[in-house]
Amino acid sequence: MKFSVSSSELLKRLQMANGAIASNPVLPILEDFLFTIENNRLTIATSDLETSFTTTMDVMADHNGLVAIPGKILLDTIKALPAQPITFSIDEDNYSIEITSAYGKYKQKGEQGRDYPAIPQPDEVDAITLPAQMLTNGVNKTLFATSTDELRPAMTGVYFQIDFNKLIMVATDAHKLVKYSFSNVESEVSTSFIIPKKALNLLKATLPDVGEVKLSFSKTNAFFSFGDNRLACRLIDARYPDYNAVIPVDNPKVLTASRTDFQSSLKRIAIYANKTTNQVVLRLNEGSLNISAQDLDFANEAVEQLPCSYDGDPLAIGFNARFLIEMLGVLESDEVRLEMSTPTRAGILFPVEEMQGEDILMLVMPVMLNG
Repeated sequence: MKFSVSSSELLKRLQMANGAIASNPVLPILEDFLFTIENNRLTIATSDLETSFTTTMDVMADHNGLVAIPGKILLDTIKALPAQPITFSIDEDNYSIEITSAYGKYKQKGEQGRDYPAIPQPDEVDAITLPAQMLTNGVNKTLFATSTDELRPAMTGVYFQIDFNKLIMVATDAHKLVKYSFSNVESEVSTSFIIPKKALNLLKATLPDVGEVKLSFSKTNAFFSFGDNRLACRLIDARYPDYNAVIPVDNPKVLTASRTDFQSSLKRIAIYANKTTNQVVLRLNEGSLNISAQDLDFANEAVEQLPCSYDGDPLAIGFNARFLIEMLGVLESDEVRLEMSTPTRAGILFPVEEMQGEDILMLVMPVMLNG
């Protein structure tokens, strides 16, 4: 089997697919790229048995066939070549592979492609179509809030809730929570499922800026199709916590401030905070926000005053600075609104300006004040 392809186009596809390869795969063949040629179309597939990625491109081939090619050496070789046409020659008796470039020849040993585990296919699925930009926004704004606690598997992924004309994405680690909604969705079903973090990181890295994404789902898998690419992942089989129960509804104390000024101030003050709790204290009065932190073990202390708009009785409340900085970092509006009630109840962070059809809410639990 022989085929020719552009090295730069191939590199782009290999780099996308490489995200599904595990660093220590359970089967040695899962370190490979599976190449399948059919009617002058090359499909490149990778998998770690939980997440798989396939991408298809045009090539010039003499006939159909398939082969598994060791991933690292192939990727390193194509990366090191300047853009040019290259030719692959595969001996179908012993799966040896020879790559010919303008500079010379490179040989490596492949494996029987039929030994590669089957890539899941979207059979018996429901589907919705989403704008790629909206899905990227949703992933960017929720992924950071997922948990790393493997004892609570549901919270290690992002919860997708499809409700006919709305998609809701939720992530929480029990200290912070993000709820992102998008209303311009058409679906004939109402359902929910949890998508693992690895699949969403890979999706974030490969989604286009424009166009649409088809999201298909069954009871066990989700499939994202966009352009010539398809990502499949096994869903997390766990029950997601009732996130609405933890969102306080009556929050009469409202702070409005510049997002970048608030974030910059928190970054400076956090340097002086206790490294275990990262606690900063917000003291709110009409027209003024006082941000302070101290680390008694090292006699470190810092305080700053920020102009703001504040509606409510004076309040002193403690938060983990790292959580607030992360949240402010993924919001895009010039101003943010922080709604609170008491020093022991969660604060709710909103962007003041939102894109049409989008709705985002971020919750952060307080840190108890000393004394």
